[in-house]
This record gives sequence, structure tokens and C-alpha cells, in this order.
Amino acid sequence: KTVKTLKEEGYIISAVTNKGYCLAPGSDILSEQSIKPLLKTHAFGKKMDVFKSIDSTNNFAKSLAQIGGEHGTVIIAESQTKGRGRLNRNFYSPGGGVYMSIILRPELSMEDAQLITSCAAAAVARAIQNITGLDAKIKWVNDIFIGGKKVCGILTEAGMNFETGKLDYAVVGIGINVNTKHFSGELEKIATSLFAETGKTVLRCNLIAEILNVFEQYFEKMHTREFMSEYISRSNVIGREVTVTAPGVSYSAVVVGIDQNARLLVKTQDGKEHILNSGEISVRF
Repeated sequence: KTVKTLKEEGYIISAVTNKGYCLAPGSDILSEQSIKPLLKTHAFGKKMDVFKSIDSTNNFAKSLAQIGGEHGTVIIAESQTKGRGRLNRNFYSPGGGVYMSIILRPELSMEDAQLITSCAAAAVARAIQNITGLDAKIKWVNDIFIGGKKVCGILTEAGMNFETGKLDYAVVGIGINVNTKHFSGELEKIATSLFAETGKTVLRCNLIAEILNVFEQYFEKMHTREFMSEYISRSNVIGREVTVTAPGVSYSAVVVGIDQNARLLVKTQDGKEHILNSGEISVRF
């Protein structure tokens, strides 16, 4: 009965007559014991909580950060019941994906702290390519695309220390469609998964470890902005016409570049150039 239950949960188990059962190494089950041996980090992932299901890894990580959760602590879930994206949008989080949040306690200026999301996006795109060979692109500021469809969203939330006026913590949430086989309704037109793009099951423990390995490397040197060359080279919006939406305004423009502070440079039809620190852009791929 125990073995049957394990199989139903996704474990691949081999049975050998008169010898018993063996857990196959290719099982795509998330566990601390499967991820930690793959880490090459100093802090990222050294403390880790893995859940079968949770409302939101970001919510849990923020609560933990507020009571002293350590830098580099990672919260991971097989699925989320109330996953969130930017502007409090729902984030579809079925089983088979990677949903993780990382607590950061950066000693950064506020200007550099604004680059955390871009740094995470460059790291995730690089990790996806390292593991799958897929050419992952970045849609400013926080989405990862493959073949014109979204495969990953990133949400960074932060808490201020009002006594010092500095950032107390940041929580970076990363949601990736990994082994999702089907999307329903409108999602089918705009979303994809690593499985859909490769035709193969991607071992999520390997992907999580690679994201943490690359992200820590980029994050530790974030003040140098070395990661920005990768962020810019992976952009899928430079040279394209987009619709810019900001509070109280919406207009069409052409993206002419991204600067070293991850700000979007756009030019409107009247020839005026604008620098965007925030806001939303939409583009038809």
C-alpha cells in the first residue's frame, strides 16, 4: 500500500523479485534532499522549506522574513492555491511547475535594489537555457518567454526598515511552467511550458538548483551590473512596437533600448523619447 501511494504521488519505483523496491533517480519529486546536493551556493538554498501545496510561496516567505528569516532562505511548493503575479493578478499554479520564493537581505542602495527583479530574470533565463537548451527571452521587466509564449513570471516584494530608511528584506517569487502538459482557454494562446517546448520531462530539482546557483552569482555582483548585458541581449521587445500603460495614461511607442538601470527607453510617433522605470507594456508576438 505504501509503494502504491508513492507511485500515485509521482515517484518512479522499480521492483526486483526477492530484493524489494528501489526509488528510481529520474523521479520528478521536489525535496530538500534532492536539491541541496546540486547547490554550489554560499547562502541561497542553505535553508529551505518544501511544500506539497501552499497558498503562495511569496506570502509564506514574507511572513518568515518579517520574523527574521535568513538571507537566502528558499520556499518551494509543488503547487499554489493563491499564486500572485504583478498588480495582484492571479498566477496559475498547477502541479508540475516550479513555484519558489527567495528571501534576500541585500546591502544595496535603493537604486541598485530596484534591479533585483531584472537580475532574477536574467538568472532564470540563463538557468532554463543551461538545463534545457531553450533560448529563453525576457519581456521587460519580469516575464520569461519561449517561442513567443510566457513560461515564467517573477514577482519581487520588499519591506522597509523605517528606522534606518533602508530596505529590510526583499522576497523574489519565481513561477515557472515546467511539466505542464495542457493549458485551457485563453492560457493556451499565451502560455507554454518547458515540457511543451522540449517534449521531455524536465527534472525540477535540477532546474531549481541551477536557478539558485546562477542567481546567487549574479546577485553577489549586482552592483557591477554585469548581468545587464545578458538581460539586454535576451530582450524580446527591443525594436518592437508596444503599448505602454501607466497610471492614467496609455500610448503606443517603439522600444529603442534598455539602459544599465533596467529602464525601458521608448520613442513615440512624435519623436519624443521616454524613460520608463515602471509600468506595463504589451506587445503582439
